[in-house]
Amino acid sequence: MPAPLKPVLLLCALIVAACPAHADDHDAAKLRQLSQAFSDASASGDNAALARMLDDRVVFMNESGDIATKKDIVGTAPAAPTPKPAANAAVLVQSDWNLQLHGDVAVTSFTDNATFHFHEQVRHARFRSTEVWLKEAGTWRMISSQTLAVPDAPPAIQLPEAELDQYAGIYSAGADAMVKISRQGQRMTSSTNGASPTPLDVEVRDVLFTPNQPRIRRIFERDGQGRITGFLARREGHDIRFRRVG
Repeated sequence: MPAPLKPVLLLCALIVAACPAHADDHDAAKLRQLSQAFSDASASGDNAALARMLDDRVVFMNESGDIATKKDIVGTAPAAPTPKPAANAAVLVQSDWNLQLHGDVAVTSFTDNATFHFHEQVRHARFRSTEVWLKEAGTWRMISSQTLAVPDAPPAIQLPEAELDQYAGIYSAGADAMVKISRQGQRMTSSTNGASPTPLDVEVRDVLFTPNQPRIRRIFERDGQGRITGFLARREGHDIRFRRVG
């Protein structure tokens, strides 16, 4: 091949090599915009916008574990969202956004930081999501989504020490599952099978929880005379019963 053509070939090779990176940058920006737009449309009830972003074959799992199709989500997809009263507005702001591109398939993950207004009250919540997007004919659409609600510990209350003493004792769910609950001042702790104690807080009377395990509650049971006979370790509505043995 004549020498003068070599610089031209080199330039072409450089251009080809640069194109994928440019495409990745463009896709990354587009997907981040789409992901936030989907959160915004979900908060405002803009079914028309949701319908544009959802693939017809989408598999969608919400924070309650319900699986929905596109029809379940958008219905007949009206032309515009139904305005929501300002007193009941919701705002979803994404953080911790991450993207993995696999050709024409993209996997995103992020946290939706939600602010809910209910008349004069404001509530905050967090939801972690993974979304899968498919690019067909130059257009990205969501083909899968899964969301988990991030649990937060409830507010704790204080009870008189005499009431806290009622919870102190040894509880058993079997020979190899022994729990000791202790009190020191206003501080309650729990130790399982002799392990290091962990703190316990009171949510309401007879309901205790560990601050860093907000999905689990200890619900104490009493007999007809008001004496504590044990507790239920409740997680997602399912119980393990511990009876008082000491």
